Amino acid sequence: MRFEGIYTPVITPYRDDGTIDRDAFAAIIEHLIASGVHGIVNGGSTGEYYAQSMEERVEMATLAGEVIGGRVPLIVGTVAIRLPDSIIMAEAAAKIGADGIMVGSPPYAVPTERENALNALAIDRAADLPILLYNYPGRTGINMGEEFLDRVGRSRNFCAIKESSGDINRVHLLARDYPHIQMSCGMDDQALEFFAWGARSWVCGGSNFLPAEHIALWKACAVEKDFDKGRRIMSALMPLMRVLEQGGKFVQCIKHGCDMAGNRAGQPRPPLKVLNKDDKRQLEQVVRVLKRTVAEIEAET
Repeated sequence: MRFEGIYTPVITPYRDDGTIDRDAFAAIIEHLIASGVHGIVNGGSTGEYYAQSMEERVEMATLAGEVIGGRVPLIVGTVAIRLPDSIIMAEAAAKIGADGIMVGSPPYAVPTERENALNALAIDRAADLPILLYNYPGRTGINMGEEFLDRVGRSRNFCAIKESSGDINRVHLLARDYPHIQMSCGMDDQALEFFAWGARSWVCGGSNFLPAEHIALWKACAVEKDFDKGRRIMSALMPLMRVLEQGGKFVQCIKHGCDMAGNRAGQPRPPLKVLNKDDKRQLEQVVRVLKRTVAEIEAET
């Protein structure tokens, strides 16, 4: 499988009582497809998988597959603390005909690289689907190092990696020593660097509510190879990156952004809380300037 373009880790909208709003979920997927994103990731951290039961996770993956209907690739997240839970998600992904699965390190356990690789290979056997690895040591406590990559590389299914370590040396390592594993941007404020080093895709939470602007950067860098234009778009996006990452309010900002765009998101599930008025105002101001600036850049070409 080739990962090309913008893959949106779709949010999970909730009603005021905390139950999942399935109609709103279907609506935002329709909006994303109509906006031109190239793929949907269901069950990622932006979708708050960690706050859902296994039954809910399987149900939402199934619903995502039904709504998408093969129009764009669907990648199903399998990250869980327990291997049996990851296997449940992998098997569900295969059953519903997903295009691939996302495999991350099990949070909190801190396995060795060998143990982590064996865990990933067990998930692979349960699905036998293309795999997007998810390296996010800030959330899991461990890095998918060279021993891990060498071990999982024995399976042809491990075809891409969403790199979210924030370590630019990892980008260099992947590009030079693991060219057979497609590199996907998972660190938003380094998107330009990822594209410069050959990444062809970007898994970006902000595309839930700003798909056109994220597509614009991908197109400038990965398609047109116009890095001067790309730098200008990236510069316009940087204030958004800072707002999204500050103070651990990523999901809350994404959800408010969706509400701003007219797609009902609802509040996050505990322990997360909605943004306060000042945070909402700051995000709204940043988005206004960003949209205007990127539109002006696009109008020039």
